[in-house]
Amino acid sequence: CRVFEMLDVPLYNADLRSRYLLESDASVIKRVKALLGDEAYTAEGKPHRPAIAAIVFADKSKLQELEAILHPAVQEDFRAWAASQSAPYILKEAALLYESGSYKELDKMIVVTAPEALRIQRVMERDHLSKEQVTARVRQQWPEEKKAQLADFIVVNDGNSMLLPQVLEIDKRLREMAG
Repeated sequence: CRVFEMLDVPLYNADLRSRYLLESDASVIKRVKALLGDEAYTAEGKPHRPAIAAIVFADKSKLQELEAILHPAVQEDFRAWAASQSAPYILKEAALLYESGSYKELDKMIVVTAPEALRIQRVMERDHLSKEQVTARVRQQWPEEKKAQLADFIVVNDGNSMLLPQVLEIDKRLREMAG
């Protein structure tokens, strides 16, 4: 996504926007507190992410209920953002595009693939989580193979394949499609 951004492609990061909405949208905050209790937020009113994660990754029904709050809020936020863009095309980055059903509102899908062990290691390093925590989250997602089957474009990010030529080719094709 950073390469696409360097090519001046507007990028909507669903994870970052979800975090923003979890922290600033009064309706979302009220519903999350009703679902998970006041311990979901710190005394300063910030989301208490470790507490939220501990609750939802231990109880699948709580995770589903939290997603039922956040996914529609993110979809609405994305629609407003997309309407304000004037580029030939835009990107929406999200780990759960298929799982949330939001892929249905997109014209094309780009799936980034990498071996599971490498994906887990990258998330552990990025988010400072244990292998068990990351694995629990990965298990909530569709298998990579299933996502790849539905993709219009695939980027192989295995540490061996060169990313830049792959992204440049996708950018070229998307710009051609956009006319």
